[in-house]
Amino acid sequence: MIVDALTPRDLPRCAEIEAELFAGDSPWPLSGFVSELAASYNHYFALRPESDAEVVGYAGISVLGPRGAHECEVHTIAVDPAHRGRGSGRALLDALLEVADAASAPVFLEVRTDNAVAISLYERSGFAVAGVRRNYYQPSGADAYTMVRPAAAEVNQS
Repeated sequence: MIVDALTPRDLPRCAEIEAELFAGDSPWPLSGFVSELAASYNHYFALRPESDAEVVGYAGISVLGPRGAHECEVHTIAVDPAHRGRGSGRALLDALLEVADAASAPVFLEVRTDNAVAISLYERSGFAVAGVRRNYYQPSGADAYTMVRPAAAEVNQS
């Protein structure tokens, strides 16, 4: 699998994957992906089986706040079900964490409380539950954990 930059030509496929994976919780439309990719503070990655192949997964992170006090927020990680269980989510998360580490920033994310596979991946990457957001996902009303990973510099000092 190859992780590289998400491009505008990838966005229709991302919207298809999104609609399949998050049908019960207001999936992002194509226009949402276009807006996200255009924002200068966002970094989006594509997962492909080989160079120039169709996207089978995507992930995005924002770098927010002033220089020296950045924080990062994971916006999404999604992998086509046919490509799961092969380290795909790990590869995408690693790309996001490289962005955060370059900014020396802590990383925040939300994850469904019933998504044990994702929670385990995040915990293995240094994230811990910081709180619960009740009824976070709509319209299903599913709860989410807010998870945080300290800045890499903080982790290395402990």
